[in-house]
Amino acid sequence: MKRLLTMGLLLLAYAVSCLSLQAQTDSVRANAKLPGHPRLLLLAGEEKKLLKTIEADPVRSALHRAILGECDNLLTVAPLERKQIGRRLLSVSREALRRLFFLAYAYRMTGKKDYLTRAEREMLAVSGFSDWNPSHFLDVAEMTMAVAIGYDWLHGNLSETSRKTIREAIRSKGLEPSLVPKHNGWLNATHNWNQVCNAGITFGALATWEDDPAQARTLVNRAVRTIVKPMEDYAPHGAYPEGYSYWGYGTTFNVLFISALEKAIGTDFGLAQQPGFLQTPSYLLHMTGPTGQSFNYSDASEGGGSGPQPAMWWFARKRADPSLLHVERERLAKGDFRPYVKERTLPALLIWGADISLNKATIPPTTAWAGGGKNPVALFRSSWTDPKAIYLGLKAGSPSVNHGHMDVGSFVMEADGVRWAIDLGLQSYESLESKGVKLWGKEQDAQRWEVFRYRNEVHNTLTIDGQLQRADGYAGFNAFVNSEPAFQRATIDMTDVYKGQLQKSLRGGALIDNAYVLIQDELQAMPNRKASVRWSMLTRATVRLTGPGTAKLTQDGRTLTLRVAQPARITLKTWPTTPPHDYDAPNPGTTLVGFEVEVPAGEKAALTVMLVPQGAEGNVRANVKPLAEWPIGK
Repeated sequence: MKRLLTMGLLLLAYAVSCLSLQAQTDSVRANAKLPGHPRLLLLAGEEKKLLKTIEADPVRSALHRAILGECDNLLTVAPLERKQIGRRLLSVSREALRRLFFLAYAYRMTGKKDYLTRAEREMLAVSGFSDWNPSHFLDVAEMTMAVAIGYDWLHGNLSETSRKTIREAIRSKGLEPSLVPKHNGWLNATHNWNQVCNAGITFGALATWEDDPAQARTLVNRAVRTIVKPMEDYAPHGAYPEGYSYWGYGTTFNVLFISALEKAIGTDFGLAQQPGFLQTPSYLLHMTGPTGQSFNYSDASEGGGSGPQPAMWWFARKRADPSLLHVERERLAKGDFRPYVKERTLPALLIWGADISLNKATIPPTTAWAGGGKNPVALFRSSWTDPKAIYLGLKAGSPSVNHGHMDVGSFVMEADGVRWAIDLGLQSYESLESKGVKLWGKEQDAQRWEVFRYRNEVHNTLTIDGQLQRADGYAGFNAFVNSEPAFQRATIDMTDVYKGQLQKSLRGGALIDNAYVLIQDELQAMPNRKASVRWSMLTRATVRLTGPGTAKLTQDGRTLTLRVAQPARITLKTWPTTPPHDYDAPNPGTTLVGFEVEVPAGEKAALTVMLVPQGAEGNVRANVKPLAEWPIGK
């Protein structure tokens, strides 16, 4: 009886969804005809051409062999089991996607039956799970994509019994739960959940199209209509609000979605032309510093940026711009692909990059980039080819963006192959949720802001009177200039983020003469009270205070001078990074360095800090210009 009631509710939800969706304009028409299997990403018969391009390039050949080698390792690994960690089955779903994408690719490219048998075994194992955890729908989405790729790519070689079992699992554990309102709130999300879930369900619908064309068409049309919501956040220039790591998640699945439509249906219905979307690879390109680390603001992992980004190959082909692959080429040139085989979408790199010659991956045409939107960034470097180049990443935006921190105005800085100004990045969600932390609130008094790593005093920005930045505040760039190598700069108006704490707050960041970095703040206290202002920078360097306004930072055999030019009389100090709660992650080897000043009620103050690499002391300009004299450019 319970099963009948559940099925009845599912059918009712499906009927209501169909009526609602059909009242809107359909992208995929009722008479749409899809190619036979395989139809996802790589059509039947395209293997030979792909293999030819792989064999013609040593780097691709090595990567291809690494994938096959990993598949050989998988042959003796037991199939996955349904092991949920906290509220998530996600680690299992992601491993399923990696295994099935790799094994199905390996079989199609080699015809080796062992890969087929192992993939079939994996699909039957996960198809036998009680469910794919619809209460945390990312888990369902990735598992649906995993099984859809295996089912579609291996369809003609699976037994009829296996096909039936796998197909029914895709439909009952993937597609049908997506029609239940309590599970599909992601349809209205403007972040990565929408992109990932729509992609996973669309893969499932396209893979099983012939079994229920009406339902499949409904789901694909729903996805085309709703995925534009997070895609709007790429406007106007391509900056992704959730930062580097989630670009690698949300954007990659967005590209998988578009690529699947292009192959199976023959069009992406104009989605790639959404404002800012084809500009977003420039954002990711410039987000990686000379050390290979990304600008890891918000919930991005520290040290992130070392792995491949398959979506960049799709963008490079789409834009006919191999220079977008400069960082990707540098990673692949290292020749050690063992860490890369943990990237679950790695075969897509070879598929999307088939028509791109790495020999034409020229140096990017500009050393600076800026993008607006919900979380604007400005990114500068002195060179693309010098591993010791100076790099400055500066962010504006709001703590209220998805996965945001109290990091408005924060920056990272590199020189001499060392990252001097760092960001700790995310803490494992499960480590916090398992201890009862309510992590996802965005209100000013949300428990999220009690997590040590999320607070502004642990970022490279300002703290006023010991208070948090305003969660609902927003800071945008007043000016950005990339046309003057001697003075690459950006200025941010952070007044709204410090509303009620300061009357005015402006911050400028500049790369001067390709030699050193300048961080400059101009503040005004509230008219009725003084402001205690703390300027801080987080570093892994050893800090030695060498004078009232100078410090010598030492790391990896290199040095950097931190010099306070304004105010004239301050005392630099350091603070520990020991967190206050038992749920906070430790931060070994890190130090906060900075200073505190008091600004009298209603008065103005300027804070100017220079970060001078070893050997560049003689290049520092004596005069410091007010931000109003930093010329506005483009």
